[in-house]
Amino acid sequence: MHQRCLGAYDALNCRFVTCEAVVCEALHLLGHSPAAVDGVLASVQQGVLEIPFQLSEGAKAVSTLMEKYREMPADFADACLIHLADELDTGDILTLDGDFAHYRWRRTRPFKMLIPLE
Repeated sequence: MHQRCLGAYDALNCRFVTCEAVVCEALHLLGHSPAAVDGVLASVQQGVLEIPFQLSEGAKAVSTLMEKYREMPADFADACLIHLADELDTGDILTLDGDFAHYRWRRTRPFKMLIPLE
C-alpha cells in the first residue's frame, strides 16, 4: 500500500489542500511519532499542504454533512473534506478512506479516488 501511495503522490502535479482535522487525524494514525509530526508540519509550513478551510465559515455545512452521513458515520474530518470539495469544486481526493467511495460532493457527485483501493 505504501508504494501505491507514493506512486499516486509522485504522479500528481497539483496543489494539495486539507484541513486541520485531517492533519490531527493523520498524526494520530501515525502514532504521534516525532518524524511524522515533523514531516506533516513541515509540509504545511513549506506550503506543500495548503489549509484553506475555516471552520467558522463552514460549521453549518459540516454539521449538515455529518447529519446526512450519520449512518456510516462520517467523522468530523470526512465532513470537512466533503465541504472542502464543494468549496473548491473538485472531487479529486488522495485518501485511503474507502468511505469516500460512498460520500458525494455537491450532493450527487462521486469522489475520484486518486489511490485505487482495490
